[in-house]
Amino acid sequence: MAYTITEKILLAHTKEKAISPGDFIYAKIDMALGNDVTAPIAIKEFEASGTGKVFDRKKIALVPDHFTPAKDRKSAVQARILKDFADKHRIENYFELGRMGVEHALLPEKGLVGPGDLVIGADSHTCTYGALGAFSTGVGSTDLAAGFITGCVWLKVPETIKFVYRGKLGKWVGGKDLILHTIGDIGVDGALYKAMEFTGDAIKKLPMDDRFSMCNMAIEAGGKSGIIEPDAITLKYERSVNRKRIVKFKSDRDAKYCEVREYDVKKIEPQVSAPHLPSNAGAVTKFKNVKIDQSVIGSCTNGRISDFRIAAKVLKGKKVNSNVRLIIIPATQKIYLEAIKEGLAKIFIDAGGVFSTPSCGPCLGGHLGILGKGERAIATTNRNFRGRMGHPESEVYLSNPAVAAASAIKGRIAHPDEL
Repeated sequence: MAYTITEKILLAHTKEKAISPGDFIYAKIDMALGNDVTAPIAIKEFEASGTGKVFDRKKIALVPDHFTPAKDRKSAVQARILKDFADKHRIENYFELGRMGVEHALLPEKGLVGPGDLVIGADSHTCTYGALGAFSTGVGSTDLAAGFITGCVWLKVPETIKFVYRGKLGKWVGGKDLILHTIGDIGVDGALYKAMEFTGDAIKKLPMDDRFSMCNMAIEAGGKSGIIEPDAITLKYERSVNRKRIVKFKSDRDAKYCEVREYDVKKIEPQVSAPHLPSNAGAVTKFKNVKIDQSVIGSCTNGRISDFRIAAKVLKGKKVNSNVRLIIIPATQKIYLEAIKEGLAKIFIDAGGVFSTPSCGPCLGGHLGILGKGERAIATTNRNFRGRMGHPESEVYLSNPAVAAASAIKGRIAHPDEL
């Protein structure tokens, strides 16, 4: 029987001899992830179950990243719940402030997730790890609690949509633009409970960080997961993070897909998504009259070192518009340190920006850059729902790092070539 890469990974984690889309399966998990928003609920359910211990203290990751450093008393309590649980059960992969980072950048960086894995996380953007060739998906906090207890998860085998990207990317165009364009094409429910398999010669040449950006936003199209077949670029990354376990799967040539979509990437310009849905995507030039109050570069989507190199290339020797706040947030401590060593942090600060400690920050309306009534931001984050970054009467436009940096300088949404 022919299988997609997603179906092969799921089959390898069950006792079934064969599976098909629509089947319900009970699958073993390789990593269960929780953060300071979702894990406390899972921990409460875990304790209520009367279970004495977790299924495997090495296969649980707890990352306090959403509201840390603690922004108020409630967030301090949330983070403390993670710490106490980690201490009690000797959780090996608990990351305290100073060692933590935005979870979906941190776990790959630590080599904790990789090709062939089945990963669940009580955060919708857990689908990020599909960039490594893993089946990775978000679950609810009660499902996470069950995972802590049993080491397994109930799943319905998803159908797969195959997205084929051909051609050579244009200047200033990257993974963020490909996924925004794709979501604009199929809509925010266009891949509802489906695996989104990204392939084609353009993907095979795409750097690892761009792959993370694409799989990260599969959920914004309603996807159950996003995935890219592991290749030489994947393996080079895995060696750099000292990943030991690498189990590669690939889709069979005659695997069945519920749909196949093809794109000529030469026709895709840098994208911007207008409020209040990621699907409101179009070429950046369509938004050149939109003034902004804030530009945010960071998050689990675009807070990696390559994103900062791109932003620094645009910002070097220039000044942020006097009416704009530029906030730059590295996704991990390692990225933070690299940005300092490479002189990127100095470029950001010299330009008039703020260079912050690793955190999810304003992405979810947490802290470090909340929008007020009537304010408008451009951001490299993944969502622009109403009130997502603060006041319900604020607005968020999504873009890649180059566009966000250029817009900070011009005081309005701008194409980097305008500089």
